[in-house]
Amino acid sequence: MLRLCGVAMMVICGAAAVAQDTQLVLDRGGSTIVFEPYAPNIIRVTLSLQKQPALAPPGYGFTGTPNAAGWSHQHTDEGDTYRSERMSVTLAANKPGGNVLPTQLDIARYFNGSAPGAHITFSTAEGTRLLDMQGWAMAVPNHKDGTAGVLNDKRPSDAPFYQVGATFASPDDEHYYGLGQNQEGYLDHRGHTVECWNNYTATGGPTFCVPLMVTNKGYGVLWDNPSQTTIQPGFNEQTRWTSQVGDRVSFFVIAGGKTDEIYEGYRLLTGSTPMLPKAAYGFIQCKQRYSTQEEVMAVARGYRERRLPADVIVVDWFYYSKMGQMDMVPSNWPDPVAMNKQLHAMGFETMISVWPRFEKGTRYYDLVLKNGWFEHLADGTPMDGLPYDRAGSDIDTTNPAAAKWFWEAVRDNIISKGFDSIWADETEPDLPPNGGYFSIGPGTRYYNVYPLFHTAALYDGFRRDVPHRALILSRDAYPGAQHNGAIFWSSDIYANWDTLRRQIPTGLDVTASGIAYWGNDIGGWQYLPAVHHPAHPPLLDASDARDNVGGYDDYPELYTRWFEYGAFQPNFRTHGSRRYNEVWSYGKQAEPILEKYLRLRYQLMPYIYSLGYQTHQTGAPYMRALFMDFPQDPKVADIRDEYMFGPAFLVAPVTEQGAISRMVYLPGGTDWYNYWTKEKVSGGQTVQVSAPIDTLPLFVRAGSILPLGEMVENTGQVQRLAKIRVYPGANSEFTMYQDDGKTYAYEKGTSSVTTLHWDDGAGKLTQQGVSVGSVDDLVEVVGR
Repeated sequence: MLRLCGVAMMVICGAAAVAQDTQLVLDRGGSTIVFEPYAPNIIRVTLSLQKQPALAPPGYGFTGTPNAAGWSHQHTDEGDTYRSERMSVTLAANKPGGNVLPTQLDIARYFNGSAPGAHITFSTAEGTRLLDMQGWAMAVPNHKDGTAGVLNDKRPSDAPFYQVGATFASPDDEHYYGLGQNQEGYLDHRGHTVECWNNYTATGGPTFCVPLMVTNKGYGVLWDNPSQTTIQPGFNEQTRWTSQVGDRVSFFVIAGGKTDEIYEGYRLLTGSTPMLPKAAYGFIQCKQRYSTQEEVMAVARGYRERRLPADVIVVDWFYYSKMGQMDMVPSNWPDPVAMNKQLHAMGFETMISVWPRFEKGTRYYDLVLKNGWFEHLADGTPMDGLPYDRAGSDIDTTNPAAAKWFWEAVRDNIISKGFDSIWADETEPDLPPNGGYFSIGPGTRYYNVYPLFHTAALYDGFRRDVPHRALILSRDAYPGAQHNGAIFWSSDIYANWDTLRRQIPTGLDVTASGIAYWGNDIGGWQYLPAVHHPAHPPLLDASDARDNVGGYDDYPELYTRWFEYGAFQPNFRTHGSRRYNEVWSYGKQAEPILEKYLRLRYQLMPYIYSLGYQTHQTGAPYMRALFMDFPQDPKVADIRDEYMFGPAFLVAPVTEQGAISRMVYLPGGTDWYNYWTKEKVSGGQTVQVSAPIDTLPLFVRAGSILPLGEMVENTGQVQRLAKIRVYPGANSEFTMYQDDGKTYAYEKGTSSVTTLHWDDGAGKLTQQGVSVGSVDDLVEVVGR
């Protein structure tokens, strides 16, 4: 029997299937299963033992609109299939009997699962299997599973708690990327348990959760549950998702013929990544901490007197008298308004750290307490970190009134002094919310959402009250936070070679999660050990930097290698707990190397800013693990120490102390050029690359078009094109983008877009759109 059902009206399709607007609602054994399309290649699946949660919209962070255009339902004796021109989803019929062993019936006398069976398969329109969901769970917390304790985090008035999860087949050749920030040092999550939640004390370094899992098989899964979620990819030929609290299983499957199509789907579901202020693509100078106004000005003068490019100077914490007072100690900061005016005149923008915490006795504490705006315990008592943490309590910016008030306090006390952007530290929040309560509900249920709400409180305020673009530096992320004008960093990491090595795959998985703007504290945040003797002779002399690096003999070498890597991160920001942290602070041998990469960053600004535009348009990141661009090359599946920076560059940082060369795998299917020597090398092979301390191994893909700018001291200056360098070997295009770099006029079309096209056979570069000048005069073809 075959019946076809549309989804534009209420129709009955068999006894157990109902189409409601954009939802196909199915009943299986007393559970409700819902298929809900968002595009021809995007489907949301919801399963619950309760009908209303199954029918309810997605949770926080999801802003896309369901769209069932082109989808149709087919019911047969084999099950229910929902189909579009891009994919099909089939819920198999439950068939009684089958190959059940007597021992299984015996076991069933004492033990059973929490939910009826459901077998759902996802395939391309051509029939290629993408994903196979084998089962799901929705379990009452209980002592057998060790989950009963979570009930202590629930008030009588709260909705019931269930542990929810789903299990999917995991083919041996399937690889898994994304899932937010994990600092244990691997790229492919296969065979590694991922604890997907905000955890400052996690193994390897702080974690945060963006539950988008992208595979090499043409699909991604975006999990819709904000509680602590554990993913076990590739164990026992299965991938298992388990969320601590929920009342349904809810997830999206995004099919993509190319990896970037998955990010287009993520963008549709959670929002675009806006253009940042152009300064955010330049160099951000920071340390822990500049203690006075004069110190900030001295650093700014140091860069300008040396004619070194830099765009942002950051004022870290303890500029205030008390946490949450939102003042600036007058003896240290006598006139911050005048300071900011001077810095702006010198071509600097300023960022300042603002924590979400309020200490008792500060001027706003009682107001926030009276209004019930703190993250709190069941009896309303504000949560704090006593006895070891005395920094006060976190404001609950999930409360709209609290969020609006917090922004206005920041605006009136901080932004009004001329500061351009906000460093939103402690966005986990630092006081873990399990056992506490937000305005939206129990912290255990909504464990991971604070970064989304807190960055939105600031971003929405900027959009209302400030004419220039928002920039928010956040320690944590969640789906949708990329829409809030935010950049993210890997938190308070250590200053050693092991940490540097692990930063590369850490960042690649963050960007693979749809969070394009990520960076780290160049050089590491933690205080340096008093003594550190390397295994190999240091490549740089530390003797003239001892007042800064102490007995850490190889720290100038470490900082230099880290800085080289930092120049090819989406955001280029130095930070750390050292006495000095400017490019002239690490010795005379290190200084010219650091200056070289600082200038290179600005030379590449026409290329980098154009990459930001492409991310804005598509959602795809431009710091890219190799699997994204070379899916047919199996050797790249778990390469953790190389990546693409846009379509042109392959970056291979040196992370071994004392190394003056390293092995680099060049993916197949293309030729490559050594950026420094211009030597052409065939892809599909591993090569040994010379890497003296002043050289970052850097390759350019054949066919690349690389616009290079004249030197400027900051991105506010007009930067003319110096040349357009072409690396021949394939036809290619590159979209160059320019706008004012400061306002949101680009959203109304006030920008310049130029498409550059290289015809390799003809050896000719042409342009379409806004002219960049005579390309014949600008073009430089490598090797010719």
